[in-house]
Formats: sequence, structure tokens, C-alpha cells
Amino acid sequence: MNLVTGATGHLGNVLIRQLLERGQSVRAFVLPNDNLSPLDGLDVEIVRGNVLDPQSIERALHGIDVVYHLAAMITIMPGKNEVVQRVNVEGTRNMLAVAKKTGVRRFVYTSSIHAIQRVPHGITIDETLPYDVNNPYGAYDTSKAQASLLVEQAARDGLDAVLVCPTGVIGPYDFHVSLIGSWFLSYLRGKEVLYFDGGYDYVDVRDVAAGLIATAKKGRTGESYLLSGGYLSNHNLAETGRQLLNGTYRLRKLPLILINFLAHILPPYYRASKKSPLLTPYSIEVLQSNAAISHEKATRELGYQPRPLADSLRDALMWFKDNKLKLIRD
Repeated sequence: MNLVTGATGHLGNVLIRQLLERGQSVRAFVLPNDNLSPLDGLDVEIVRGNVLDPQSIERALHGIDVVYHLAAMITIMPGKNEVVQRVNVEGTRNMLAVAKKTGVRRFVYTSSIHAIQRVPHGITIDETLPYDVNNPYGAYDTSKAQASLLVEQAARDGLDAVLVCPTGVIGPYDFHVSLIGSWFLSYLRGKEVLYFDGGYDYVDVRDVAAGLIATAKKGRTGESYLLSGGYLSNHNLAETGRQLLNGTYRLRKLPLILINFLAHILPPYYRASKKSPLLTPYSIEVLQSNAAISHEKATRELGYQPRPLADSLRDALMWFKDNKLKLIRD
């Protein structure tokens, strides 16, 4: 039996679909108030609880063989965030402690490429770089680095734990509408799409899910595996979408000086309006940062093979086009 935390999220629900397709049984650990529509029609056992509540974790882990710990809070807003810190760090600490107590065979932790030390352009990012708890760029990055070090320590202490670090996840089944999912929705509106210089490494959510399953089977205890896909500039991303949609929108490039100005003045607006942020100093930093990310280790040891990004963009756009009424507006 597999346990998946963060089960209703983008990666969580796709991982569950793939586990079920492989004939494996799955238990989903979800928050008491979680909207379960991403799991509609899936033969999955539901256990409600919270990673901050060890008693509910113990109920969820009863009889579990493999844990996939995906649950986390993401933020691109500047400044400290105590909720993100508690969920991502203390929640992971709780999961590790109960997993060891209950005798879980294998613990697979989904970290993040952003937990790894930033390095200048020209240097390849791979598993030789450390997790950086002093990362100055955002609360999410710091919290995921701290949690990753907890997982590494748990492995040294005897828990069969392994880590994966995906890059920018894209693809279908994005019910909660991720940041890049919101870009895809803007493409479907058929109007003008704005972009600026920059880009990042993106990977298909289905390839990350397959990579997680391969890690559970083949990954070496205490090791980390980067699950990257390929680099797309902001322009190529928007232009590929335009071609896939038969040129239904125009592109307009905005200067970086304007983008940086907007990124620094918009966060107070996001906080006041409670709208999901799009443009913040953090998001600009990521899209300007080094994105030469190698998945050679995962390919060599796990058989990981990400698909062409054009296929991922096509499938994501078509999924959003066909599932607008199923989207969850958090």
C-alpha cells in the first residue's frame, strides 16, 4: 500500500493515477477541508488529517509500505512566512518520525530544484550541489532546503529515505491552476499575451510522477535525484502556445526594467486583494537564474526519460480547454 500526501495537488493526483495504472493500491492523505474533485473516479482510499498532527499521520501510515511525501505550501511572495515554514519543515519532521515509528519500508520525499544552492550561469546544476538553508530568495526555497536536510539525516539514522527535486512542473490535471497553469489559461483567452526576457527548465508532471515511482523502486537510500525536462525561454513558451492554438493571440514583449518595477510594487496589492501573485521579485529572479539543470543521474540510475516539452504544452493546453469547469479556484 502506498501513501501519497498532497494527494489533490497537481503532482499528487497524477502520481496516484500512475500508481493505480500499475495495479498498486493507494491511500490519499488529505486535509480535512480538501476539495477531492481531482480524485474523482479514482479507486483510492481517503484519510483526512494534517502533517502537523502526528496522531492523524499515524492513522494514515498504518499498514503503509511506501510513503510519497508531496504535501507542501508554496509561496512566491517576499519575506518570511511562518505557515510555509511550519508545514514544509515541521510537517516533514513529523512525517519522518512517524514513518520510522511505524516501520515504513521506503520514504520518497519531493523536494524542489529551488532548495538547491543557486550557482552562476555557466555552471551545470546537478546533485553535487548542496541544499541551501541560507538561500536569500524566498521562504519556500529555505523551507524546502531545511526539510531536505531532515530527510537526509533520517536516512543516515536508518530510515530508507530518498529525495527527488523536480524543476518547473507543467502538464494536464492541473486542477488547482498552478502559476504556469494561469499562463496557459491566459493563452486560451485569445487576446494579447505579455512576456519578458528570461526562461526556465520545465518538466512534464507525468514524467515527474514516473520518476517518483522509479525512485521508490531503484533510488539509493539518502540520495537526491534531479528531475528536469528542458529549457524554454518565456518567448518560446508563449510562441509555442500560440502555434498550438493556431495564432489566436498576439505577443508583446515588456522591458525588464518595467517588469522589475512592477514586481516590487505589486506584492502589497496581492496581500490586500488576496489574489494569487504572478509577478514578484522571487518569480523574476527564478526566470533570470541559471537553468542549466542536469537529469543525467536520474537517467542513469532510474531510467528517467522526460518527453519533449512541445508534447507537454499541447497536452496541458488541451486539458485546460476541455476542463475549465473542473478548475478549483483556491
